[in-house]
Amino acid sequence: MDVIYGLIPGMIILGLVGVGVFFWAARSGQFDDLEGEASRILMDEDLSSRKSSAAEGKGEPEKAEKG
Repeated sequence: MDVIYGLIPGMIILGLVGVGVFFWAARSGQFDDLEGEASRILMDEDLSSRKSSAAEGKGEPEKAEKG
């Protein structure tokens, strides 16, 4: 029972730190563009360069990627 007197203030302090970190992240713009970064990782940046070189006959044809 004596342990709970140390755990309750510890949980309150950790909770306040968590809320503080959340508000800091919200104010610094961490949650501004949630869809942009999620879409950017799916886009292939060198896809257009591979298509143009294959169309000109300078490279090997594209192979199907496993995944």
